[in-house]
Amino acid sequence: MADDGMRPIVVRRITKTKRAAHGGAWKIAYADFVTAMMAFFLLMWLLGSTTRGDLDGIAEYFKTPLKVAMLGGSGSGDSSSVVTGGGTDLTRRDGQVKRGAIPPERQSYDLKAAKAALEKQEAARLASLKSKIERVIEDNPLLNKYKNQLLLDITSEGLRIQIVDEQQRPMFALAKAELKPYTREILHVIGIVLNEVPNRIGVSGHTDATPYSSDTGYSNWELSADRANACRRELVSGGMSDAKIMRVVGLASAAHLDRDDPYSPNNRRISIIVMNKKTEEAVMRDSTSMQVGAPAAAAQAAP
Repeated sequence: MADDGMRPIVVRRITKTKRAAHGGAWKIAYADFVTAMMAFFLLMWLLGSTTRGDLDGIAEYFKTPLKVAMLGGSGSGDSSSVVTGGGTDLTRRDGQVKRGAIPPERQSYDLKAAKAALEKQEAARLASLKSKIERVIEDNPLLNKYKNQLLLDITSEGLRIQIVDEQQRPMFALAKAELKPYTREILHVIGIVLNEVPNRIGVSGHTDATPYSSDTGYSNWELSADRANACRRELVSGGMSDAKIMRVVGLASAAHLDRDDPYSPNNRRISIIVMNKKTEEAVMRDSTSMQVGAPAAAAQAAP
């Protein structure tokens, strides 16, 4: 009975077998690949965004040995060096020297040729302006009526535009600086055209040789200066910048247009000069010399 009451004890031992691991080596390889690709594309981006001058500087840096860059003198490419190689001359006749030690090539500039080229360009610009004004005169019905009184030519000072009197068609009231209405309109049109060029402007008034009689001493000199200034005001009123005016003078009868007849009405005129650079510099130089000489003259005049 005792044997029947005892049950056998069964011990089951579970043997766990380890499966083969998947491994992480591929992950490391993939990470290295991604890192390399990122570095590659970063390098491409840097090369694409770097200027040509910076690339040349980097190339020159790697061409120069460290010893030469720090201490100067010859490097491993020198023909006298025991270690061969290096340098730009494969036959080792020139050797290698520090780039900074090579004296730069001197560049020479022909100032006369450059000045002549600028004067040629300016002459071409003034000739183009002359042609443009002539076209405006032909196309404008108002100016076309007075084209015989509008004279354009190129002088040593620049482009000269002259508005001359005619016997039956004067520009000003008799013996006055009062402009006729058609003269105002002519100056307004010219002022708009002249404002399109960078050149400075000079205005001069002229009279004929008929003497101006006045008890106050008012003469052709004052009359010609007043007429030039009246034209300046009308040019500005027509749209030209007042800053372009550089010279306003009255020459009376000192410079005749008709030299054979000093009393000719053609001698009564207004000359508008579109100055070239040489004339502008001459006017500025004269103005500077007057300003410099004025204090010295005042000091000498002082007791």
